[in-house]
Amino acid sequence: MLTLEGVCAARGDRAVLHDVSLALPAGGTLAVVGESGAGKSTLIAAVLGLLRPTAGRIGWDGGPVRACRPALVMQEPRAAFNPRLTLRRSILEPLTARRMLPDRDRLHRLCSGLELSSDLLDRRPTEVSIGQAQRAGILRALIAAPPLVLFDEPLSALDAATQKHTARMIADLQAEEGFAALIVTHDLGYAAAHASEIAVLRSGRVEEITPAARFVRSPQSAYGSRLRDAALVLGALERAA
Repeated sequence: MLTLEGVCAARGDRAVLHDVSLALPAGGTLAVVGESGAGKSTLIAAVLGLLRPTAGRIGWDGGPVRACRPALVMQEPRAAFNPRLTLRRSILEPLTARRMLPDRDRLHRLCSGLELSSDLLDRRPTEVSIGQAQRAGILRALIAAPPLVLFDEPLSALDAATQKHTARMIADLQAEEGFAALIVTHDLGYAAAHASEIAVLRSGRVEEITPAARFVRSPQSAYGSRLRDAALVLGALERAA
């Protein structure tokens, strides 16, 4: 289980996260939603150990998060890859770092689940579509079978049709692999459709943590209600269903 207990964090002299407490069970899905500037990127950096909290504790099953070697799916698919390397070489880097041998059967199964052909992996990032690059990024995150995967706005670079299809592939792979997913997004429709719980972050503070189905019906905070109502007006919740 991933736990954050009273976490505070800063960027330089500016306090960003304030007393954030969250829990994500093994195999579960927690979506952290909020507007730009809410502190979502800082939260990811703190969980990954790229930013040291100024107060509080972040752990995985009673130990440090780094012990479980979490993986990250980035917002900008092509920027996540070295443009000089083929996708295949980049995808296998996590195994090389862990001195693990590639499992061809696993690679084939993940490629199948993400609808990526073997020949596509021998191209460079600029030679594939944004959607293909994002699915390759998901493949790289999963290749070493991490128990925790962080998704930083994983659909925002994709068009509407590709977003829904990619979200379904992520959900199917999570069901097969059993990893815990921490989804950080401003897309309330995606969060409502695929998360077990929704945590609303505003100005670095958690406004509420509510089961996703209940949040859609009746948010527990005034700010959460405004986010839900805006999503309804935009049709985001209907598109995600």
